[in-house]
Amino acid sequence: MDLKKVFSHSHRPRLMAIDFLKYIGPGFIVTIGFIDPGNWATNVAAGSQYGYALLWVVTLATVMLIIMQHNAAHLGIATGLCLSEAATAHLPPWVSRPVLGTAVIASISTALAEIIGGAIALNMLFHLPIKIGALLTVAAVAWMLFTNSYRKLEKWLIGFVSLIALSFIFELSLIHIPWKLAAGGCFKPSMAPGAMPIIMGLIGAIVMPHNLFLHSEIIQSRQINPHDERLTGRIMKYEFMDTFFSMVAGWAINVAMIILAAALFFSQKIQVSELGQAQRMLQPMLGNAAALVFALALLLSGISACVTAGMAGGSIFSGIFGESYDAQDWHTQAGILLTLIAALVIVFFISNPLKALIMSQIILSVQLPLTVVTQIFLTSSKKVMGVHANTTELNFLLWSVGGVIILFNVLLVKSMF
Repeated sequence: MDLKKVFSHSHRPRLMAIDFLKYIGPGFIVTIGFIDPGNWATNVAAGSQYGYALLWVVTLATVMLIIMQHNAAHLGIATGLCLSEAATAHLPPWVSRPVLGTAVIASISTALAEIIGGAIALNMLFHLPIKIGALLTVAAVAWMLFTNSYRKLEKWLIGFVSLIALSFIFELSLIHIPWKLAAGGCFKPSMAPGAMPIIMGLIGAIVMPHNLFLHSEIIQSRQINPHDERLTGRIMKYEFMDTFFSMVAGWAINVAMIILAAALFFSQKIQVSELGQAQRMLQPMLGNAAALVFALALLLSGISACVTAGMAGGSIFSGIFGESYDAQDWHTQAGILLTLIAALVIVFFISNPLKALIMSQIILSVQLPLTVVTQIFLTSSKKVMGVHANTTELNFLLWSVGGVIILFNVLLVKSMF
C-alpha cells in the first residue's frame, strides 16, 4: 500500500493531546537503526574498555541525530516526496544517480550487518551455523515485508523496540549500578586515553544514510493534506515530538548497553569486543536467564533493523523511478529484494563475519557525506521546500552537525586502515 494514502482521510486532527498518539510511529521505526547489532557491538566495547566515561558521546550523537532526522522528515512532509524522489526530481541525473546508487549499496551494507547480527543471535540461542542463521533471518524479514501492510509492520517494529528496552531494564535490575557516576558520564565530556576509535565508532554507528531516506518516506504515512499549510505546520510539530521522544528512547537503550558492559566487564577489567563473548560471559555472572534475554533481544534487533534496511532499499530504488514506497509495486519489491538478496549472498561468500561488518561500516561512512550534503541542499532550496525551506540559522546548524558527522566518519574509515 502506498504510504501517502495510509492516512489520507478528510477529517482534520483535533487540538487535543491525545491526537499526538496518531503521529507516533515513524520516529520509532527510524530508532531501530540506532539500536542495531552494530551499535550493540560498539556499545559493549565502549563500556567494557572505558566504563562510563564515553556515555556523553551517545548523548552528543543523539542530539545530532535528532537534528538530521527532523530535517529529513520535514522534506517528506513539505514536499510529499521522499529524499530519493526529491533528488530524482530536482537534481540532474549525473548528480542524483551516483548519490542514489551508492545509497542502495549503503542499504545493502546495512542489511549485511543486521543479517549477521540476527545470525549471531540464532547461534547463541540454537547453535546454528552463521550461514543457516543468516538464511532464516532473511526469510523472516522477507515474510514481514511482503505479507504485512505498513501499519502492521509499524506495530511489529514498535513492539520489538519495546521488548528490547524491557530486556535491558531486566538486565540492569540484576546488577548494582552507580547511577550518579553513570549520570555524570552521560553529560560530562571526557577524553580517555586511546578512546578515539571507539568515539568515532559510536558516532559513526548512530547517523546512517539509509535512515535519512527512510524517515523522509515513512513520515508521509501521517500526511493528511499536503496542500493545507496550517495543517502541514501542525504535522511538523507532531513529527518533531515523535522524532524527539523516539530518539530519546534509542538513546536510553544505547546508554543501558554501555552501563551494563561497564558494570559487569569494566569493573572486572575484562575487555569485550564481540557480542558472542559478551553473551557467554553473562551466563556465569548473571545466570542463564540474563544470557537468554540478551540473545533474544539481539535477535529482535537484527530482524527489525534488517526490515528497516529493506524498506530503505525499496524506498531509494523506487525513488530513482520517481515513485514512492509501495510494497505492491515491482520497483519497490525489486529494491527490497536487491537489498536482502545481495546482503545474503555476501554472507555466504565471506569467511570472517567481523571483517564483513568492518567493511559494511566503511561503505556507510563513505556514502554518508553524499546523503547529508544532498539532504541539506534540497531542504535549503525554496524551489523544493517553498515556505518550509531551511532558515539561515538552521542551515548553519545543519552544516555544522553534518560537518562533524562527516569528519568523524572520515576518521573512522582512516582508523580502519
